[in-house]
Amino acid sequence: MVKTTIIARISDGLPLAASMDDEQVETELSEYKGQAKTIFKRLNTNSEPRCSIESGKYVFHYIIEGSVCYLCICDQSYPRKLAFSYLEELVKEFNMSYGNEVDKPGLRPYAFVKFDTFMQKTKRIYQDTRTQSNLSKLNEDLQDVTRIMTKNMEDLLWRGDSLDRMSTISGELKDSAKMFKDKARHLNLQALYRKYGPPAIVASVILFVILVRYYWF
Repeated sequence: MVKTTIIARISDGLPLAASMDDEQVETELSEYKGQAKTIFKRLNTNSEPRCSIESGKYVFHYIIEGSVCYLCICDQSYPRKLAFSYLEELVKEFNMSYGNEVDKPGLRPYAFVKFDTFMQKTKRIYQDTRTQSNLSKLNEDLQDVTRIMTKNMEDLLWRGDSLDRMSTISGELKDSAKMFKDKARHLNLQALYRKYGPPAIVASVILFVILVRYYWF
């Protein structure tokens, strides 16, 4: 299920809105909300526009739209497709309501706290994955969420991993280069076999015949 939601400005990490959680959820997610702040600090204009970050029994899912990041914390078992569908609804509504105000100078933290009403209403719709509407969303041909980058919080905190698109592209290029190198090696071996394979087989047969005649006759 969706546990909590935070909306922040990516230029400075300023929180714009957040879901109002009860005391139990607040205590349970205290550490993870601290990690969410770390994620916001790492974001910039070159960051992946959509990403999932695994941390313990929870997953952070976020969407960057314009200068705003929409992030929710979900249970590991919650379907990724529903999480991003939920965030998409927040993006549309927030843009319509406050899109022209987010970059105003002097904006105070949680300036759009009233948006919690819409977040709570939408979160309730997405809580039960077995409802007909949510089952329909899971079956719809939505954006392929399998292509969304997945990171690990430990990599971000301790290994200096990046959320930038360029680092992802670099990794993909490295993988492509390795794949090309392996394929080229395989093709070279095939070419050598086609060129020298038949003569080698003929030579082996002749040598075998000579040895047989030498030892048996």
